[in-house]
Amino acid sequence: IFAEPTVIDLLDVRVFVDTPDDIRFIRRLQRDIVERGRTVDSVIAQYFATVRPMHLEFVEPSKRHADIIIPENAKTEIGIEFICSKIREEINGNGKTEKEIFV
Repeated sequence: IFAEPTVIDLLDVRVFVDTPDDIRFIRRLQRDIVERGRTVDSVIAQYFATVRPMHLEFVEPSKRHADIIIPENAKTEIGIEFICSKIREEINGNGKTEKEIFV
């Protein structure tokens, strides 16, 4: 999303969850094998041919547009709770319920 300048301007707050390369790869590998019936070799080939290069070209540089970067680690929950509390404050300040905001 942050790679598209017109979208960046529409966002009030930009949050980037920074997940380590190895964790992203393992999640993709597990998902593609279990949910998509792919082979380990095909997932690895796709990762090196397209996924990794696209991440380096578009996703990683987009991090600089984030207002908040949450590192994915043992303290991720702290960052998520912070974001949720700010959303609740915004909702309460507008006099709208969460249902009205998110529906």
